[in-house]
Amino acid sequence: MHIPTVIKSHKLVTIGIIVVVVPILVFTLWAFIALSYSYSSGERAGFLQKISKRGWLCKTWEGEVQLTALPGATPEIFSFSVRSDSIATELNKYAGQRVVLHYAQHKGVPTSCFGDTEYFIDGVRVVGGTP
Repeated sequence: MHIPTVIKSHKLVTIGIIVVVVPILVFTLWAFIALSYSYSSGERAGFLQKISKRGWLCKTWEGEVQLTALPGATPEIFSFSVRSDSIATELNKYAGQRVVLHYAQHKGVPTSCFGDTEYFIDGVRVVGGTP
C-alpha cells in the first residue's frame, strides 16, 4: 500500500506544530499564571541601598533594602525586583532613605527575564529622612 505524499507532508506539519507551538503555549501559560497569582504579599521596611536596571538581554529593575539597622547587628538584606518603570523611578528618588515596600511574592516564575527574585514591588512610600 502506498501512502500519498500529501498525507506524509500533513503528518510532518502536524508534528512540527506540536514540537514548536505546544512548548511556546505551555511556557506562555506558565508565565501568565506565575505572574498573575501571588503566593504571598506584604510590606518590608528598611533603608533603600540600591536600585539598578541590569541584565544582558532582559533588562530588569533589581534592588536591595537593608532591613536591620541596629548597631552591632548583622544587617538583613531584602532583595527585590520591580516590573514597573514608574515605581523604579520613585525608588531612585529615595535611595538611602527609609522606605516601606509593598511586595507580592510570585513563586515559579519560569525565567529571570521577569526579575531575578520572586519578590516584586508594587508600591513604595517614604517613612523617614536620610540615615
